[in-house]
Amino acid sequence: MLSIAENCSRREWLRIGGLCGTLGLTMPALRAASPKRHKSCIVLFFLGAPPQHETWDPKPDAPAEIRGDLKPIASATPGLFVGELMPRTAKLTNQIAVLRGMQTLDNAHSSSGYFMTTGIPHAPKQVENAKPGAPNDWPSAGAIVRKLVKQNGAFPSAVTLPETPANDGNILWPGQDAGFLGRTADPWLLSCDPNSPKFEVPGLALPPEVPGVRFDGRRSLKETMDAHLAKLGDANAHDARTQQAFDLLSSPASRKAFDLSSEPVNVRDRYGRSRFGQSVLLARRLIEAGVSLVRVNWTRLEGAPNSGHWDTHTKNTEGLKALMPIMDRAYSALLEDLSQRGLLDDTLVVWMGEFGRTPKINGNAGRDHWGQVFSVALSGGGVRGGTVYGSSDSIGGYPKDGHLRPQDLLATIYHSLGIPKDSEIIDPQGRPIPITRGDVVHQIF
Repeated sequence: MLSIAENCSRREWLRIGGLCGTLGLTMPALRAASPKRHKSCIVLFFLGAPPQHETWDPKPDAPAEIRGDLKPIASATPGLFVGELMPRTAKLTNQIAVLRGMQTLDNAHSSSGYFMTTGIPHAPKQVENAKPGAPNDWPSAGAIVRKLVKQNGAFPSAVTLPETPANDGNILWPGQDAGFLGRTADPWLLSCDPNSPKFEVPGLALPPEVPGVRFDGRRSLKETMDAHLAKLGDANAHDARTQQAFDLLSSPASRKAFDLSSEPVNVRDRYGRSRFGQSVLLARRLIEAGVSLVRVNWTRLEGAPNSGHWDTHTKNTEGLKALMPIMDRAYSALLEDLSQRGLLDDTLVVWMGEFGRTPKINGNAGRDHWGQVFSVALSGGGVRGGTVYGSSDSIGGYPKDGHLRPQDLLATIYHSLGIPKDSEIIDPQGRPIPITRGDVVHQIF
């Protein structure tokens, strides 16, 4: 359907404006009456945990062993300094709210990551290589969204890409799936490399031996069989995953969303020709296609220190010089792109990791795990940019004020998505429980 502006000449538009005045209506009122775009969220998760000192909370007046050898730079927000390896992001802080008092009190990647993803602390804390499963089977934020937000078109309401978080040895983190909600609420995991010249989504294209007519015949046969099975009372008659696969395969819109070759070359270059950069661009396209929440996980950067993750136990500065330009380019490109497309107001962008890094540089010129305090950044989705909520102490070691926990971050994400924080799901014992017991950070809206 075309908008009023597309259907009206300038003279007609002015006449409508005059009528609006006569009837006591304003142009903003007219705009408010038009259909609103769906709320969405893109989570950029930097596995390994970026240091707060070289990103959002530098400590230039601290001793050298605290501040490190990278210097802070001024940002577009008066009084807000960020790490020197974030020059593009520094120009956009008028769109960003920084939360400097986040805390998990957990120094293990997988268990702290579980807390950050679910809003529920892992039991017990400080467990490295923790595995999925009870009792730590609270659903991830993506699963909550899949459960509570209606699917928009062929796509599920939550997608994770380009891989799932895992420790060395491919030990998957807990809290990345639907947990006790069951497999039908799992975020759709898209394992891919959008930067590959031959990028395509596995299973999204029909095999050469299955032409369109044959595919339609197979779908028709399945629907007939399902109908008969339903009459017989077969509880498994409706297979949600199979139906989703059919929907995706038969949807031109879904194939179009994954066609990165349709993007202008300069746009792809702006995001950066890396697996992470092109994954962030794909996230934007999925949001445009109707997905409500897309999580983009950082992946290992070949040839960089510390296995190409943000786990900078050694050579912190050298590692950051390899990682941060890729992050800075993709993150800033996403904010600019969403803003230029008119999507930022309805799309929350979350910059986060599983914890922070130690205030003091260790003997290997690195920073170790630190769940005592770290920073998260939010942009778009109704967030008031150019703000800083909370602070850490003089060495960036502990919260000073504005203390937040992961459940507060999750409550804030749900709030931005239009999901009431008192919304309920059913636990394994059949009891209704709220999706989070955290508090929305209203101070940044």
